[in-house]
Amino acid sequence: MATISRIWAEFAAGLKFENISDEAIHCAKRFLLDSIGCAIGGSPHEDINIMRETLDDLGGTPQATIYGETKKTDIVSATLINSLMVRVMDYNDIYWVQDPSHPSDLIPIATSVGEVERKSGKDILAAIVLAYELEMRLCEFAVPGIRERGWHHATLTQFVSPVVASYLMGSTVEQTANAIGINGAHNATLGAVAAGKLTMMKNTVDPMASSTGVFAALLAKRGYAGTEPIFEGKEGICQQLGEGYDMGKLTDGLGDSWRITSCAFKAFPTEALTHSPITATLALVKEHDIKPENVESVTVKTIARAADILADETKYHPDSKETADHSLPYVVSAAILDHKITPLQFTPEKISDPTLRGLLPKIKVVADPELEKIFPEKKPTIVEITTTGGRTVSQAVDYPKGDPRNAMTDEELTEKFDALTDDAYPPEQKEAVKKMIWELVAAPTADGLLEKMAITSPSWSFGG
Repeated sequence: MATISRIWAEFAAGLKFENISDEAIHCAKRFLLDSIGCAIGGSPHEDINIMRETLDDLGGTPQATIYGETKKTDIVSATLINSLMVRVMDYNDIYWVQDPSHPSDLIPIATSVGEVERKSGKDILAAIVLAYELEMRLCEFAVPGIRERGWHHATLTQFVSPVVASYLMGSTVEQTANAIGINGAHNATLGAVAAGKLTMMKNTVDPMASSTGVFAALLAKRGYAGTEPIFEGKEGICQQLGEGYDMGKLTDGLGDSWRITSCAFKAFPTEALTHSPITATLALVKEHDIKPENVESVTVKTIARAADILADETKYHPDSKETADHSLPYVVSAAILDHKITPLQFTPEKISDPTLRGLLPKIKVVADPELEKIFPEKKPTIVEITTTGGRTVSQAVDYPKGDPRNAMTDEELTEKFDALTDDAYPPEQKEAVKKMIWELVAAPTADGLLEKMAITSPSWSFGG
């Protein structure tokens, strides 16, 4: 029987742009636009500055462009820093069935490898669809998900990244299967990076799994051999992480439809399970004009894993952006205070705001067994706010903004892109970048897009 790795390799080798639906290609453009916006908006963050300085010290053959710059570095390093830019604000996409994941962490593979290999816009869009297809299938195949077993979803990304890179490198089936085996042997990631007090590693492990996938594909292309039965073989990932896998989720119906059409965007730069509570809280505070001084208490009813990872003791005392954007008490408090959730709600000044800090103890997070029954088909929450006057208002939400069933329109995604890039691009450049993304099908290579993305604003400070 063929291994999962070989089935995936054969699928990738046979994938043609012409066989992908128009809807899936349009979705690939939408996610590319969103990812580039997140990357440019995230590029001033301290994480990026540290990574940039470290990669500068290491040097690297100038092959692939760093987002927002004219400078190039080696293909592996470019993938790493570009993916970290996309990821750093936790504002990029989300898919959550049994496991969560952010398939757009893989998009920098498509642009970096596509640039070096001189691939067309069609090739890059097809690679994005391929990345989403396999990553999202991995989110479905473990029951319960690997996050419930104590492992981070970068553990999933390690298997997809070498396929995407190999596809754009024109690798053979044998080379691609080897690349999966190479990368899958050393990127299992502990759930500790997303538990308790969070650090910069929360946003870094997926970019690392993406960049090493490129390295694995390069090795395999030269004949390096990997462990092909890395999924189902003796001491492979399935045996090591316990029982409960639906292997058919990884292979059945490949190419019959495209999962990218079912992936969600993030309307808020926060952990995915906070989105329904934020949506509900914003609806309440706007409808009833609730101010912080009017709040007596707030009860957030959610699923057990949200209460566990987003409302432990550390989440009531956030001292970093990484902890704050994974804190249900914090994001609900910020929504009450500012009536919005944007990147501005996660600055050091906002995190230490005394009015916001005063709201944190008033937020109670409760695991509701009834909501558990309808997750993950729905993303349910109930938020109840009791005011100092004794009035209680309540809002239930099944699908947060950005879910395909409560979708963000092209216009709303454009508004998000504009907000993230306003300080980086003058209006005419911003329009040119958007136009190139929407018209990428006609592009002979990715060079024009990457060149147009270079930030020249004198007020922009990388890492500042």
